[in-house]
Amino acid sequence: MINDELVFKFKEYLKVLNRSAATIKYYTDYTKEFLDAAGIDDVKAFTRAVIENYIAGLYDHRTKAGKPYSNGTICLKVRSIKRFFEFLEQSNIIFIDPAEAIKEPQKVKRLPKRVLTRKQTLSLLDQPNLGTRIGIRDRAILELFDSSGIRTEELCRLTIYDADLTGKVLRVKGKGQKDRVVPLGKHAVKFIREYVTKVRPHYTKKNRSSRHLFVDIHGKPIGKQTVGVMVRKYAKAAKIKRAVSPHALRHGFATALIKNGADLMAVQKMLGHAYPSTTQIYIRSLGLDIKSVHQKTHPREKDKADRKSIKPSIERIRPQHGSE
Repeated sequence: MINDELVFKFKEYLKVLNRSAATIKYYTDYTKEFLDAAGIDDVKAFTRAVIENYIAGLYDHRTKAGKPYSNGTICLKVRSIKRFFEFLEQSNIIFIDPAEAIKEPQKVKRLPKRVLTRKQTLSLLDQPNLGTRIGIRDRAILELFDSSGIRTEELCRLTIYDADLTGKVLRVKGKGQKDRVVPLGKHAVKFIREYVTKVRPHYTKKNRSSRHLFVDIHGKPIGKQTVGVMVRKYAKAAKIKRAVSPHALRHGFATALIKNGADLMAVQKMLGHAYPSTTQIYIRSLGLDIKSVHQKTHPREKDKADRKSIKPSIERIRPQHGSE
């Protein structure tokens, strides 16, 4: 019971830090799972050995289907435990953090598997029936994915105040409640304007108080599942054989920009990545020749002057006293 109260306080602490709803759920669920497995009521009694034994057990664990935890799942479980004990120490509930010296497992960074070709993406965008209200809304959503690379949950949170169609920019509330502004391409602006002026008012007749940008036919905010089903439906209509999710469009957005010479830091900001290393995955997925890029872009590599006359020569070096 005492631990349940601490988990609740931990949850409130994460809310104050503006952690996402998904992060809060994972951290609190995995922390409770750890506390229940340990069977220790007094958090002051936890030692580094207890925590390490639990983590070792995660690698041996098998699901009902006989599969082990993925590397990502183990990383998240360990991170949850570490953040919980950090909270306890900062709150003066414990004086020494037993998890402080425990390192999080190195997360394996996989290359995006489902990056659409530009031809496939354009075919996907052409599938909605623009003779229907649903078709116009869906085309606006697809164009927005292609133009901005935003996440599905970010799209679902957009309000009518976030899209500046005149300035051609979009305000996005990302992970950890961090806002960013991303450019809107002309095609996205065109179809969002069509949707906002001709479709959305019809859907929100009975729900005028709705401020969400994208809504369903009843005027309620569109959900992640609805968006996912919609993307898969149009991918099938476009005869794309591989499984396609909204995140595949995000990967395609990043890959297309980098392939066409976009600055890595600019792409990082548009995607809302906290660390450059996350964005660098797209460079690896393209198999770019870093040496070739260096030769083409470094100013000294472009120097065409004949520099043979200043080649290093051991004979030109004046010997020092006492040297051979």
